[in-house]
Amino acid sequence: MDSSGWPGQLAARYRDRGYWRGQTFGEMLAARAKAQPYRPAVVDYDRRWTYGELNGRARRLANGLRELGIGRGDRVVVQLPNIAEFLEVVFALFLRGAWPVLALPAHREAEITGLCRDAEAVACVIADRHAGFDHRNLARAAQRAVPSLKHVLVVGEPGEFTALHEVRSSVPLPVTEPGPVSSDIALLQLSGGTTGRPKLIPRTHDDYLYTLRRSAEICRLGPYSVYLAVLPVAHNYPLSSPGALGTLYAGGTVVLSPAPSPEIAFPLIAGERVTITGLVPPLAMIWLDAAKDTEHDLSSLRVLQVGGAKFAEHAAARVRPVFGCALQQVFGMAEGLVNYTRLDDPEHLVLSTQGRPMCPDDEILIVDEQGAPVPPGQTGELLTRGPYTIRGYHRATAHNEIAFTPDGFYRTGDLVRLLPSGHLVVEGRATDRINRGGEKISAEEVENHLLAHASVRDAVVVGVPDETFGERVCAFVIPRGDAPTPFSLRGFLRERGIAAFKIPDRWEIVSAFPWTGVGKVSRRDLRRAATAQLRQQKEH
Repeated sequence: MDSSGWPGQLAARYRDRGYWRGQTFGEMLAARAKAQPYRPAVVDYDRRWTYGELNGRARRLANGLRELGIGRGDRVVVQLPNIAEFLEVVFALFLRGAWPVLALPAHREAEITGLCRDAEAVACVIADRHAGFDHRNLARAAQRAVPSLKHVLVVGEPGEFTALHEVRSSVPLPVTEPGPVSSDIALLQLSGGTTGRPKLIPRTHDDYLYTLRRSAEICRLGPYSVYLAVLPVAHNYPLSSPGALGTLYAGGTVVLSPAPSPEIAFPLIAGERVTITGLVPPLAMIWLDAAKDTEHDLSSLRVLQVGGAKFAEHAAARVRPVFGCALQQVFGMAEGLVNYTRLDDPEHLVLSTQGRPMCPDDEILIVDEQGAPVPPGQTGELLTRGPYTIRGYHRATAHNEIAFTPDGFYRTGDLVRLLPSGHLVVEGRATDRINRGGEKISAEEVENHLLAHASVRDAVVVGVPDETFGERVCAFVIPRGDAPTPFSLRGFLRERGIAAFKIPDRWEIVSAFPWTGVGKVSRRDLRRAATAQLRQQKEH
């Protein structure tokens, strides 16, 4: 097994074919800063950092992290909104060989504490407040629960913690300071959490830089490209497909939007002459409606990406007429495989498919429930391996035996059809993970929280179809004694500290669950029942 996690023979092939080029993220940024030191790299409202400034800030912060004792292999949870410091922090950690563990701004106490514990984090980096929420309270809870968490660095007012600006050294990290090698882990991302808490996804410098390079090629990015990050940039999609990091790889400019609403994003598109951005389907539909009446000039937009969940064909067909730009569908996962419709694909494939793999060495299998290949054109579960698809989750041996085949294929849990053109059509999920507008939700995680309620005897959470979000969350609850109200259950989950997007949209109080022939709860029957009820409500 190669130090990157891939078997040696495969690793050698990926190097020989030029996918892995022996570069680290720190080296990549330094090269861009040397080639174009005065070109804008990051725009955060009135803050504009050039490549030279971003590289300098990252190197000074890296030196400050060194003085704190944070170094190679240390895990640091990063929970920052779309602000320039996000990129400064992750590049500083890359330079130190420490591993950013990327959390979402919407995560709350249950997720952050569990994440710090699972990663054995030595530090976390947070904003003081974001969207009216004080993230310092999360850090206090995490420090009480996780002995390894020694440092809390805060962008803004630190309270009893350390302000990030105080950590920056007055001098940059010495170029002679030993850094990571390209086969080292660069960062840990979060899985969608098919069972319980999300698993940690290790991405190396080699494999992740390949995704940036290839994504930038497919999306035709260059020094004059301007990418607008409207989704939380810690997500893999707005981070690397091509996202903020892919744009920096290409030498373009990243514009950070604090929120995805048209009221905020449209002025940024007009003012910064944005050329490309990425949305999830619910947001794309909101933008489509808002664009019809906007006074802002959106003519600079060349590519509108939509990914994170399946985009309905009738909605996809509206993009070019409304925005006057190309639509690009994106289907991928933080574990690796990324599919794009190409910018020169026939229109019918752009509208009706979720793209094709970006790498010639992306291996695809589509199998039935017994693991046998399905006939061509039939629906089955997608399995994949390749030069940027992980070979296992971080410190999750038991789960890896389920999530990966013995020969290294990742079981995605997605149900797809493969067209003769090589494009994939996503048909649904084979697992119990719910995809609510691009946010992946573990049914088991929400169920475990509900079962802690004194008035809940049992609970099952399923996804039900929704035109706007793709799926919404429906909870079936068997009460203990008097039935709890949906209002009280929502409040209980908020008090448990889970993210708002995980709280069920719909509640059904029932006396019993349907069972399968082998004695398990039939989630399929529950989904059918909830879907039928929704259909009846619409008809009446």
